[in-house]
Amino acid sequence: MHMKNTVMITATVAAFAIFPAQAGETATPAPGEPTLQEVREATLRFADVNVALAEGYIRDPGDHCEVATMMGRPEAEGAMGIHYFRPDLLGISAPPNPRVDGNGTHTDFRQPAVLLYEPQEDGSLALIGVENLVFKAAWEAAGNTEPPRFHGVPYDRMEDDPSTALDEAHNFAPHYDRHVWVHRDNPNGVFAPFNPMATCAHHQGHADHASN
Repeated sequence: MHMKNTVMITATVAAFAIFPAQAGETATPAPGEPTLQEVREATLRFADVNVALAEGYIRDPGDHCEVATMMGRPEAEGAMGIHYFRPDLLGISAPPNPRVDGNGTHTDFRQPAVLLYEPQEDGSLALIGVENLVFKAAWEAAGNTEPPRFHGVPYDRMEDDPSTALDEAHNFAPHYDRHVWVHRDNPNGVFAPFNPMATCAHHQGHADHASN
C-alpha cells in the first residue's frame, strides 16, 4: 500500500476489472488493506498445496468438498471446494466440543486463515480462492460491535439454525467469514460464498459433498 497515488489508482482499476464485486457491493480497499491483485500475488505460492502444508495449513479433517446444495442453496451456485486452514490463525486450540471454536481475530488476506482448493481429475488440487474466518464471540470480546469488513463489504455471519436439518455453520461455532475468489473467476462476484466455476465432481472424499 506504500505506492505513489498514480500507481495505486492504476492497480486498483485493474483489480476491479479482473475481480468484479458482487452486485450492489463496492470493492474499495480501506486504508491498510491490500488490493485484490495484491492478495492474489501474496497467495500464489499456495498453488502448490505442499507449500501450504509446509506453512502449517491442514486439510479439513472431514475431507468435505463443499457445494451449494449442502447449504440448501441452488446447485447452480456451484462449490467452495476443499478447505485447508491454519489452526493458529483461527485460534483453534482443541477439537470440536461440540463445535469447532477459537479465539482468533485474524483478517489479513495476504496471509489468509483458509485456502480453497478444487479437486482435479488426476487427483491433484487447484487453488481457487482464499478465506478468513473469525469467531463471533472472540471478535466481540475484542471490542468490536460490527462484523469485520473487507473492501467495505461485511463478512457473512454464519450461525447454525437448530430448527433446520442443515448445519448453516459447517460444524463451527457462530462466526463471520469472507471468501475471496482471486484464483478463479466467479461470475457471481469475487466475494460470493460459492463459485459456479468451481466443482467437486472429481472429489473422492465425503460422499455427501461429492456432487456439482
